[in-house]
Amino acid sequence: MSSPVSLGIDLGTSELKAILMDLDGTVLAHAGVRLSVSRRHSGWSEQDPLDWWQACLQALEQLRTHDAFARVACIGLSGQMHGAVLLGADNRVLYPAILWDDSRAVAEAEQLGPEFADITGSLPMAGLTAPKLLWLQRHEPEVFKAIDCVLSPKDYLRLRLSGERISEMSDAAGTLWLDVAQREWFAPMLRATGLSLEQMPRLVEGGAASAVLTAQGLGLAPSVVIAGGGGDNPVAAVGIGAINAGDGFITLGTSAAIVAITDHAAGNPASAVHSFCHALPDRWYTMGAMLAGASCLRWVTRLTGMPDEQTLLDQVQAQLPIEQPVPLSTPLFLPYLAGERTPHNDPLLRGGFMGLGHDCTPAMLGYAVMEGVGFGLLDALRAVQSAGADIGACALVGGGARSEYWAQLLANILQREIFTLHNSELSACIGAAKLGFVAYGGVAVRASMSIKARYVPNVAVIATLQRRYRKFQNLLEAARILRD
Repeated sequence: MSSPVSLGIDLGTSELKAILMDLDGTVLAHAGVRLSVSRRHSGWSEQDPLDWWQACLQALEQLRTHDAFARVACIGLSGQMHGAVLLGADNRVLYPAILWDDSRAVAEAEQLGPEFADITGSLPMAGLTAPKLLWLQRHEPEVFKAIDCVLSPKDYLRLRLSGERISEMSDAAGTLWLDVAQREWFAPMLRATGLSLEQMPRLVEGGAASAVLTAQGLGLAPSVVIAGGGGDNPVAAVGIGAINAGDGFITLGTSAAIVAITDHAAGNPASAVHSFCHALPDRWYTMGAMLAGASCLRWVTRLTGMPDEQTLLDQVQAQLPIEQPVPLSTPLFLPYLAGERTPHNDPLLRGGFMGLGHDCTPAMLGYAVMEGVGFGLLDALRAVQSAGADIGACALVGGGARSEYWAQLLANILQREIFTLHNSELSACIGAAKLGFVAYGGVAVRASMSIKARYVPNVAVIATLQRRYRKFQNLLEAARILRD
């Protein structure tokens, strides 16, 4: 095929995105379809996989109007990690997909214990996949008995596109069922959750040709190759070029994470630091993860009655200029709206403001939220460092990267250069499209994402932020008392 095009699909929690990209790395077209989350009970978080497929079809329909759609030669997939898609023998979905931020399996995670953490790359946590299956075995035994296969979210799209039950190393690493160093299913953990190797999909590497398109009526050639793909964070790493040991980046989307690329498995389970497989062979990444990131800013925007996040950000900049230290009386915020992972491993922890007064304004609350997320990332960074990994200058990707104020604040808090990239909100789609090209005969994309802006720490505000961070740390015990 002359001038091949790669279709990159990223299945997020709040939106499915898709792009068409050429070999020069140029995004020719993009589409997005919003998704909603069902919360039937407190702490539950679910989606219907059929909604993902319908969103995928809608995104492809949007892209079909572009001339490049006819030149699609390969597909790459990226998606939210740790979800559980339960299939019967006929590939029918048996139960709503239980998502990464679902906390129903706290007791089951504790039951699994730390015995295999060094092998699986993480302590058992309610948000990871394995404890969810133990919960199903206990609370939905008929559903559990009918399970023929468990897939990760983006792998359900592959199933619909190709009819194949296949996953790859990076998503498999997020299930707790993988021997992360050996990159193969780990039977003892499967047995601990009542499952067997026969119920797991076949594994490939992220750039491998995993299957070919068989779905009809999409306007694509049947010979289109589907790459293994990967979880959203490792595929975003491919998108921005974080592929070598020592590279690092921060994601600031619905959740948040700080990621360091390594050439070996290197985690610290005791501090809830994950060691997962990269979407590329012979690469791993060490990650500190927060369960709430830019979603905290969306939340406080609604809370304060602002029409949109940019309006609130404009007020923050006007009242609390980023160039100046904030008054120490400014409220503090604990960003645990969905619990926390690194370093606390506590899905029942909850957030809150401290230091409110009659003089508090929406701008002060907005600032406190952005600062609190930054302090949470500093906690995560220190935990990542405890695993022997480190990050120098790092990219900032995700929806939060659109805020110059927040990027500068993170540089000040983390005391590292932060840089943003053009099209960073599409980084997972771009990484997926790159993996598609790799699967298409080992073709490499010739260009990487260009730097949009650089932010260096402002020494004039660091002392104030350090004092506020110490106060932030002292509030954790109060949050734990309120949880119990």
